[in-house]
Amino acid sequence: MKFDAFTAGVNLGGLRSKNDIKLLICYMLTSGGEPLSKDEVVSVLQENGLANYFEINDAFSALIGSNNIAPAADADSKYVITESGKLIATQLDTALPITIREKTLAAAIDLLAKVKRETENTVTIEEKPNECYVSCTVSGGDGRDLLNITLFVPDFKQASLVKRNFQKDPNLVYSCMLALLTKNFDLVKTALESIQQVSKKSDQTNQDH
Repeated sequence: MKFDAFTAGVNLGGLRSKNDIKLLICYMLTSGGEPLSKDEVVSVLQENGLANYFEINDAFSALIGSNNIAPAADADSKYVITESGKLIATQLDTALPITIREKTLAAAIDLLAKVKRETENTVTIEEKPNECYVSCTVSGGDGRDLLNITLFVPDFKQASLVKRNFQKDPNLVYSCMLALLTKNFDLVKTALESIQQVSKKSDQTNQDH
């Protein structure tokens, strides 16, 4: 195999071939089943140490130029796999290690879940002199809002923290609010256990990166 790609930021077992990086991008768009932006693809592959940042960008542009991926018709700045790109993705069965494929698929699924959460459950930050207001909405999925809440925080840094933590698990926020307001202690206990699990998962992810 020809190793012709930059390896800065690439973990052990990551990709060191320009062709393999193209294959992986095609696989990611095929397996995810949903349009993805260039930034999303780059973020997933780079943050998981699968390929070099600059090589991913170059590979993505090359795939557009060869019509292996194309702009999505109904999604701004998003891309979909073409028929020729799907043929390339099938080469992964023999071209790349199964560990790389599994890691990429898991990362793609996490990304799509995150995009769905952020689309359906919104957070807006209103910044004013010496204060910020954070408005969080949890959608019921049927056009109704399960929760609408606005919080006062002293600065933009804390507002951003609230936004980030809310977007990790909006349903958990709703469950916690419901548990506290109804004084359902069993639900409170379950909510606290869920918070601990989310916290441990976040800590583990940070250690891996």
